[in-house]
Amino acid sequence: MNELDPSIKHLFIVAIVVMLLFVGFIILVVFIYNKKQVIQQQEAQLKESEFQNQLLLKELERQKAIQLERERISQDMHDDLGAGISAIKLQAEFLKYKISKEAYKEDIQAIITTSEDMNLAMREILWSLNSKNDTIGNFINYTSTYVERFLDKTPIQTLITSEITVEQTNLAVTARRNLFLVVKEAVHNVYKHSQAKTIQVHFKQVETEFIIQIIDDGIGLSNAIKTGNGLTNMALRMKNIEGKFKILPASKGTHIEIKYRLTV
Repeated sequence: MNELDPSIKHLFIVAIVVMLLFVGFIILVVFIYNKKQVIQQQEAQLKESEFQNQLLLKELERQKAIQLERERISQDMHDDLGAGISAIKLQAEFLKYKISKEAYKEDIQAIITTSEDMNLAMREILWSLNSKNDTIGNFINYTSTYVERFLDKTPIQTLITSEITVEQTNLAVTARRNLFLVVKEAVHNVYKHSQAKTIQVHFKQVETEFIIQIIDDGIGLSNAIKTGNGLTNMALRMKNIEGKFKILPASKGTHIEIKYRLTV
């Protein structure tokens, strides 16, 4: 076989070298482009991270400001409103013993009772505003104490049980307030309508769900109660905090269950 002409062989070698250089250039351009893309993505991620950090700092500052405002309002209510209500009650009690007419005494007693109710309502508001109370443990203690005191002078026996192990789990103010009012309404219904001898309030946590059960051995719910504002308001309060409100089947009495998903 005849060898290639040296000029053609030289041209062929040059063509191969040029092609290799071209391929190498393309690879280099692609590498540089990819590297640049990676750098741009990293810069974008860094900027996004910095932006998210700034948002987080602003949110923390906002939450701190809200907390300070809550504490200020609580203190002002305790110092001013609480003192005013206590003063009204004391003055009314003084007048009650000073005035001899029975009709006046009844009116004054109504003022005393109203003052006591206002004082209790104010304490509930102060409790819900205080950020130090934003835990499941505090909620259970406060709610249990309220139920026991409310039913203390009634024939209804109270049983409060708990399966909560991590009592420091956070429970935000809105959830705390609504859950307490639902339990309060349920207990009041038992007292007013159930003719029950016993009531059980049971607290438990299943994974991320906080569950409260109120069970009585009374006569059950009448149609008037089922369609009344009390149960409707309880269901609405739970809906407002994305919780669940159920009346469970029971052979005797009433079994109410409320559920709230915790942020753990």
